[in-house]
Amino acid sequence: MSTAPAALTHADDHGRVRMVDVSAKAITARSAQATGRVRLSPEAADCLRRGALPKGDGLAVARVAGIMGVKRTSQMIPLCHPITVDGVAVDLEVGSEAVLITVTVSSIGRTGAEMEALTGVTAAALTVIDMVKAVDHQAVIEDVHVTAKSGGRSGAWVVDSEPEPACAAGHVSRAGLPMGVLVVSDRRFVGSAVDETGPILVQSLKDVGAGQVLSTIVPDDEPAIRKAVTGMAAQGCRVIVTTGGTGVGPRDRTPEALKPLIKQELPGVAQALTAQATNPLAALSRQFAGVIAPDLTQGIERPVFLVALPGSIAAVSDAMLVLTALLPHLIAQLDGGDHDRIPSPMIGAKQ
Repeated sequence: MSTAPAALTHADDHGRVRMVDVSAKAITARSAQATGRVRLSPEAADCLRRGALPKGDGLAVARVAGIMGVKRTSQMIPLCHPITVDGVAVDLEVGSEAVLITVTVSSIGRTGAEMEALTGVTAAALTVIDMVKAVDHQAVIEDVHVTAKSGGRSGAWVVDSEPEPACAAGHVSRAGLPMGVLVVSDRRFVGSAVDETGPILVQSLKDVGAGQVLSTIVPDDEPAIRKAVTGMAAQGCRVIVTTGGTGVGPRDRTPEALKPLIKQELPGVAQALTAQATNPLAALSRQFAGVIAPDLTQGIERPVFLVALPGSIAAVSDAMLVLTALLPHLIAQLDGGDHDRIPSPMIGAKQ
């Protein structure tokens, strides 16, 4: 018995190509991340890393090309809908014989940003090849694919495994690092409310390459918060994310508990987190980020990145869009990496 072929979404009843009508879809916050590699010679990689190519700073030019590719995707892909691009992060990680390119796109609209992320990676990769061709005319683009998306009817997903970042010699990859999640909430601590943000953060950190993820819940109590964070740092966690207690209520004491531990504040991270937030009430949050310095008296042997987030699902989801792009470079910086590994900022779509 024959079965009727499935209807083609991009063709009408006469088989003519059309653009799908998405007007009935809900407007939601959406994001997508894609990666790709440019395989090149060690000499070209070294010149690219040092900004010593005949054409100039290849990393800077490739970042701009990635952003331009994202913004012009619908002009190059015939059936791709134009979307409002609210944020773009282009991250280039130079290794000994490859460049890993990661593009993260955020948008609020009726359709997703996967094609924009893929186009951004491809544009950046082509630009790398153009910049290095005087040194290496055999550079190759490979493995361009979507690694994660969120928003829309299909929800959020990530690929099961990712290629190792093409870290430069002496730089530490984020992959396999111990990380920690601390939920700060009186009600969740006593079990009168369900912890929803903790599991999301644990899975998100695993998705970006964490090894073991320690997780615990404490009440809104300053000594308990400090003890939990220093304990995680002493157990080797290089990244610790707290959620909850950053508001203006009388029991919101997370900033007061944690700021004495911070030796170096990172106001730019806090600003990026606030800018990424989709909830207008995020302006009332006192989220912050900083670095805990090594302290052998506490058992803390290496610098630790600490970030305090609000206690809502939307807040932690928005925050992970920023942190996913920053973590590999941030850890590399803490371990002595060069400044050319710092990713470009989230850049809006305004002309």
